[in-house]
Amino acid sequence: MSDLSKYTAKRRKKDPEFGSDFEVGYESFKIGVVLKKAREDAGMTQDEIADAIGTKKTAISRLENHAEDVRLSTLEKYVHALGKRITVKIA
Repeated sequence: MSDLSKYTAKRRKKDPEFGSDFEVGYESFKIGVVLKKAREDAGMTQDEIADAIGTKKTAISRLENHAEDVRLSTLEKYVHALGKRITVKIA
C-alpha cells in the first residue's frame, strides 16, 4: 500500500466524507501528468502542441493541469502531435 493510500485510509476512518471524490480527481490529475511528461520528453512546448492541434496554449495548460472530462478525440490529437498513439485499456 502506498503512503498516499495509507494516509487517505487513515483520514477516512476519522472523517468518512474525506476524499469522497479523491479517486476521480486523482485519475484526472494523472492524465494531465502523463500528457505533460510525454510533451516534455518529446521536447515540445505547450505553444507547439497548441499550434499543432489548432488550439490555444491556455487550453493545453488546462488539459495538463486540470484534466477533467477530456474527450478521447482531444487526447488523440494531443498525442498525435507528439508523433505517438494512444492506447485505452480497461482492466
